Amino acid sequence: MGKMSVNLCGIEIDNPIIPASGTFGFGYEFAQLYDINVLGTFSFKGTTKDARFGNPTPRIAECTAGMINAVGLQNPGVDAVISTELPKLKKCFSKKVMANVSGFAIEDYAYTCEKLDKQDQVGWLEVNVSCPNVHGGGMSFGTDPKAAAEVTKAVKKVTTKPVIVKLSPNVTDIVSIAKACEDAGADGISLINTLLGMRIDLKTRKPVIANKMGGFSGSAIFPVAVRMVYQVANAVKIPVVGMGGVSTAEDVIEMMLAGATAVEVGAANLIDPFACRDIINDLPRVMEKYKINSLSEIIGGAN
Repeated sequence: MGKMSVNLCGIEIDNPIIPASGTFGFGYEFAQLYDINVLGTFSFKGTTKDARFGNPTPRIAECTAGMINAVGLQNPGVDAVISTELPKLKKCFSKKVMANVSGFAIEDYAYTCEKLDKQDQVGWLEVNVSCPNVHGGGMSFGTDPKAAAEVTKAVKKVTTKPVIVKLSPNVTDIVSIAKACEDAGADGISLINTLLGMRIDLKTRKPVIANKMGGFSGSAIFPVAVRMVYQVANAVKIPVVGMGGVSTAEDVIEMMLAGATAVEVGAANLIDPFACRDIINDLPRVMEKYKINSLSEIIGGAN
């Protein structure tokens, strides 16, 4: 069998498969279905400084080859994550976990990351800069290279663990934002977050989602994700974590050829809770089919 392990920001993981934040809870929910230790790691639910109830309902809309969600970062807040969620996870997951962090001001990011950085279970901090900047007129931190760099610097100042900055695809030039994060000290980049989408109910003639618009994810966005991963991987020297519409072992190989060191699986988990396990089980077959001896050797192989 081919070698599936990869090195992500200095930490060796058994395989490159990582359930994406917001689609895998805090892990222990899925541990009731299968042994989640088969995963490379997983990115837990987006965590903010304070507890958040999230957006009003309805929050989900179906669409062809995907879905739109506007959950609104519902989470119990960082203190509850540390005191309640991580101890539950420890009972069923023996590996390092990726902590996904969101915020609405630079101070929020720094506060939450500093707390999670001290937790032994946390291996990486995935910093989501797709959140609206409350001090910047509501525009996402991730739409401006300068703002993304400021978040990166603030987090790096108070942490010791690898910081992976998660970028929004809803921008004109994703490469300039990725490079700004790298220059500010980011240890890795993850992309793409969801595209902005909308559905309208023909009967009511109103938007399906209470928030009107939401994050569009699912297999329909895969080609956009591959393109952006390829562009960023060719522009930075730090590892890239690719995601966006990944649902098969073949998708994983394609994403890695585009330049991804590891691959996150998101919406597929909501369709089939065994998606990540099944992708991992199928990887040896696909590696053999395409004569791949080691996954780490194919990273960026499409250049």
